[in-house]
Amino acid sequence: MTAFVVFGSLVLSGFGQNKLRAQMDFDGDHKADFAVFRASNSVWYINNSGGGFAFQQWGQGNTDFMAPGDYDGDGRADIAVWRDTNGVFYWINSSDNTVGAIQWGVTNDEPVARDYDGDGITDPAVVRRTNGSLIWYVFRSSDRSFSAVQWGTTADFAVPGDYDGDGMFDFAIQRPGATPTSAATFWILRSSDLGYSAVQWGFTNDIVVPGDYDGDHKTDIAVVREGPLPTDNLVWYVLKSSDLTLLAGAFGITGVDFTAQNDYDGDGKCDVTIWRETTGDFWILQSSDAVVGAFHWGGQGDFPIAAYDQH
Repeated sequence: MTAFVVFGSLVLSGFGQNKLRAQMDFDGDHKADFAVFRASNSVWYINNSGGGFAFQQWGQGNTDFMAPGDYDGDGRADIAVWRDTNGVFYWINSSDNTVGAIQWGVTNDEPVARDYDGDGITDPAVVRRTNGSLIWYVFRSSDRSFSAVQWGTTADFAVPGDYDGDGMFDFAIQRPGATPTSAATFWILRSSDLGYSAVQWGFTNDIVVPGDYDGDHKTDIAVVREGPLPTDNLVWYVLKSSDLTLLAGAFGITGVDFTAQNDYDGDGKCDVTIWRETTGDFWILQSSDAVVGAFHWGGQGDFPIAAYDQH
């Protein structure tokens, strides 16, 4: 199942709040929770790592995009969707079980709700492809203001993350090359100084799998490469921001697995993870001890919530 190799020196983990984990920690115990969405009944099935589980009908399988995040700032992820037909974010506040909603975006936008202002609350946000440009529209929870920033082109993929480690998500895109196996380039607009970085990493048809894999409080540039056959391995390539060394290895199978990376063991580092549709199993390579674990949750036809930001 796993054959991971680290090229370069090992680094010690940082134990700060993992930005990706905040989107998937529904019980507030500083560990991501296993969760799937079942389109046939529009139910979220969440297994809380702190104990217990939750089943909640929310959203519509044919119109909604998963948009989990901490919209009320209580330290727990909220069940949330963005509806393409009317451009509305709908969420359930975990603090008091009330419903929140905001109209933000229009049909054919793409939801990219993250914490862009660093206040610990997820900001409703979308990207819009128009007139050759990719425009980011963000509603900032800290002061109820909004911003519109052009970053990228219509051919680019949105890959937001906290790449500079300042506690705020950065606008970032993956720019494809001319062919499926041409080199792709990540362009990052840093929130810390409004400068930008350009890093060539992976191929055009690789899957982006953002996360803080080395525990330095920064999102690492990372991709997964599918094989030409359904039975081929998925291969992960991570550029560690702490020392710019490569973490690479095979984990998962091309034809049956979704990427579902997150911090499931609570050590502050993102775990390489897949969810296997044929069996409904999460497979996790724990960063804390390099042990591979499996957890059965969900079944065929479900969608792992942790895959909400992959493309």
